[in-house]
Amino acid sequence: MKKFLLFLPLFALAVAGSTGCSPRRQWNHEERKAMREALRDYRRMAYLDDLTDDEYVIFTDGVATDLETSYPVYATFIQMPGVNDTVDMVVVTAIVDELNADARNMRHIYPYPYLVAQGVLPAGLDHEQQRQFYNCFAYKVNSAYQTMTQFFNAVLADTTDHSRIRRLESQCANDLFDWTVTEVDVVEFD
Repeated sequence: MKKFLLFLPLFALAVAGSTGCSPRRQWNHEERKAMREALRDYRRMAYLDDLTDDEYVIFTDGVATDLETSYPVYATFIQMPGVNDTVDMVVVTAIVDELNADARNMRHIYPYPYLVAQGVLPAGLDHEQQRQFYNCFAYKVNSAYQTMTQFFNAVLADTTDHSRIRRLESQCANDLFDWTVTEVDVVEFD
């Protein structure tokens, strides 16, 4: 009887193993690696080009995990029509989610060298001064726009919102560093 009771769990395991011929529900190491390498092409995107290498690895791991969760069978996913559009959508969604999680990621949208070149900030600010600026800027953006979607639409929409954003940047620069940005309208006559 004891042998039979010991044999029963082994038999159940063998039956479960033989009937479990369904496709596996997890990507293997090579499949994840292939997806991460495919995501390297996204490094040129505006938000992603400012990430450090370590931050980018964390980002791509998150995107690969999201894709694996939604499409557990890698071979089916890769052969799916519109696979590139799906990857694009997941990447953009991940960027928006990261920005929603921490509005101080404004440094990725408006990098410090860009703000210096535009005359918004003075050159030579240390890391702490930059952090203060981006905290102020994120606070003003969150106060001016009720959702990050409204903010992104404003950034992408037209020049009136660009000037509104420029005013927010200028207010922070002036408040923190007594740095006044003067906008001059240039009118050309022929």
